[in-house]
Amino acid sequence: MRLLACLTALFCPAFVLADSPTRPNIVWIVAEDMCPNLGCYGDKDAITPNLDRFAAQGARFTRCFTHAPVCAPSRSGLVTGMYPTTLGSHHMRSTLKVTPPTFMGELRKAGYFVAWPGKTDFNFEPPKVDSTQNWMTKGELKEPFFAFINLFVTHESQIRVPKPKYETNISRLKPSEHRDPAKVTLPPYYPDAPEVRKDVATYHENITAMDYQVGDILKWLDDKKFADHTVVFFFGDHGWGMSRGKRWLYDSGLHAPLIIRWPGRIKPETVREDLVAFIDFAPTVLSIAGVKPPERMQGQVILGESVPERKYVFAARDRMDETFDRIRAARDQRFKYIHNYYPELPYAQHILYMDEMPTMQVWRKWAAEGKLTGPQKLFFAPTKPKEELYDTETDPHEIKNLADDPAYTDKLKELRGALDQWVKDTKDLGEFPEDELIRRGLVVDRISTEYADRIKQHPAGSKASTLPPKK
Repeated sequence: MRLLACLTALFCPAFVLADSPTRPNIVWIVAEDMCPNLGCYGDKDAITPNLDRFAAQGARFTRCFTHAPVCAPSRSGLVTGMYPTTLGSHHMRSTLKVTPPTFMGELRKAGYFVAWPGKTDFNFEPPKVDSTQNWMTKGELKEPFFAFINLFVTHESQIRVPKPKYETNISRLKPSEHRDPAKVTLPPYYPDAPEVRKDVATYHENITAMDYQVGDILKWLDDKKFADHTVVFFFGDHGWGMSRGKRWLYDSGLHAPLIIRWPGRIKPETVREDLVAFIDFAPTVLSIAGVKPPERMQGQVILGESVPERKYVFAARDRMDETFDRIRAARDQRFKYIHNYYPELPYAQHILYMDEMPTMQVWRKWAAEGKLTGPQKLFFAPTKPKEELYDTETDPHEIKNLADDPAYTDKLKELRGALDQWVKDTKDLGEFPEDELIRRGLVVDRISTEYADRIKQHPAGSKASTLPPKK
């Protein structure tokens, strides 16, 4: 990966010199817990006029994937340009003892004003920035600037909020923008239950509410005369917050929307179908700013005159809150390979926070009652296959495992080999029990006492499943 970073520096030179007075501003708009469920991506349940218009002004990326299907590990890679499995930030709800270098620090050294209000869920203490205030209301920005804004209304938790909070979230929606639960499209692995339909409808309504917020931000940039010299990224922090999405290495947990507008540099209505990884964002931002990406970064620049094409993207899932597992994935443009290191652990282990979702609750209920049919039963199998292989073109929901199909032996071997090499090259710390990482002083555990007690009973490397929630 260091060689790749060097090649990137050679073939993707910065667009402007670091001391140029014309360095562009850069804005990140990040929506939580969502797949590319936008009108511009062809989702028939989506009502997103602001983002559809924004996509027409720049580049829409169709194959953008995170390296981790949950917020903190995903964001730790975003801001460092390094895999969480290399840093040690791969377990959800743990903390590195030392804050690693971030692209925001590199920008500040290069003279950028960095405003990062809101969410800093990195699995390490946040780095120093110039402002933690809401830059749209405080008016503190000094050019050139990097400004981040996090949109929470699409978060998993907002699908299952009490009615008063739900009504506040969607208060700007017109009557025609509400979703009829009976008409939304369900993935084939979900039970067709009213609770599930309501959750999926609410998820889409929350996206429309988020689209209004994006419209506010873009209008603010226009009103302040920043828009014509500002690069704007819009993306989700990982896949959707629904069951079997977030926390899992299927595309429903990894595939995120990415739209970038750069007036005068990116041609309007551009569609990019190449593979893009979240760890590419940090070196790309630095390149835009005229800063050479450090060799430690494991991603590559995705904007430039000569962008090397990615052959694979990789992803990892480790402990999620109180529940241990270790899963890795490699994906090319079409096929996804998943390696389950603990196949004896079922998919449907209990995770307290995940189990608050009504969809998860009714799915468990139907499983206990023997009412699941077809693909609905897959998630409640008592064990997992050691390997999974999916053709995401013909099977976008990843329900037909091809790992044992002789017709796909060559593809299985190719992606297995690519994943094994990635684990080796990136020095995947998932190879070590979490207790060992703590003993060596790399990480400290900041999970709640209840969760910590459970983890001690089955730390990384244990063969035992986690305990169900306490009654």
